[in-house]
Parts: sequence; C-alpha cells; structure tokens
Amino acid sequence: MIKVKVYSIATSGSECVLLLEEIDGPRLLPIWIGLAEGQAIAIKFADITLPRPMTHDLLLNTIENLNFKVDRVVINDLRGQTFYAQVHIAHNSSKHVIDSRPSDAVALAVRANCSIFVEDKIFEKCHSMNKPISEDEVKKFKDDLKGLKPEDIFKGLKDKRRRRKPDAGPNPNDETPGASEENEG
Repeated sequence: MIKVKVYSIATSGSECVLLLEEIDGPRLLPIWIGLAEGQAIAIKFADITLPRPMTHDLLLNTIENLNFKVDRVVINDLRGQTFYAQVHIAHNSSKHVIDSRPSDAVALAVRANCSIFVEDKIFEKCHSMNKPISEDEVKKFKDDLKGLKPEDIFKGLKDKRRRRKPDAGPNPNDETPGASEENEG
C-alpha cells in the first residue's frame, strides 16, 4: 500500500478532481468526485466551522461516540470507471472495515486526521501524473487541469492491451478504467 495525502481539489465543470499525492514518491492520483464531496473536503482544509455538523462530521461523531476511532482509509480497487475505498475503524481489539466511496472516505479521513492509503494496483491500473516542481510547472499543471477529462488519465491503456502478445488470450482483469465514482449508485 502507498501512503498518500490530499494534494489539491480542482473544480472542473460540474465535478471536482481530487488529487492524492504519493507521500514518498512523485505521483499524483486524480479521482473525479462530486461537487458536494469536494466541498466537504475543502471546508475542512479551509478550517471553516459550520454551525451544524455536515454528513461527514455526523458520521465521525457517531463513530467516536461509539468509542471507535477511524484508523485509516484505503482506496482499494478500480473496476471499470469506479474507484472503491474502505474505512477501517477500531476499538480495542474490535476492528471493522466499511465499504465506501473514495470521496466520502477521504472527507472522513481529513476530519479524523488519519492516514490515507492507495493499493499499489490502483497506480498500476491508472496513468498517474507527476507532482509539479517549479513555479512554471505548477502554472502549466493548473492550466492542464482546466481542460482535463477523465479519459485523458487513462489514454494509452487500450494501446498497451493491443501490444500484448496475441497468443496471450484474454485477461479477465482487463477493463478500461475511467476516473469517476459517479457509477457507484
């Protein structure tokens, strides 16, 4: 597993792009999320205190009132165009893993101040981006983000599959990954 943290949240039309930064490496993982979820994450980073708890605050309050703590969140899979995540909670020796959308898991993690991890296979399935270094790279990166579409992150994967040996047969794990969690229902 690769430890990550929130690098940035960018608005792109009617959705947000959550960029997770590999802590001990140069890669960024983009995940398209809804505006409400992006706002929930951004509010915490802006240190804005609202008069009433938001949904993620309510969930964290419930977990803590039951004497559990959020141990970590893990973005654990990418199937088709859908990312999957897990919230790991613990109380003494009792541990539970709860299925989650990555946006909700990250919104909870930033409130609980816990670690965020991404399974290695996610970085293998996705074309990640490298962190910008110089101010010119940062400016170019921000300009590039404005026109970025989910399919731009995964372009080239189809070509990669075509280059595989013809006698290799079909790979049941071959899916055309996207970059959205909208299909999660």
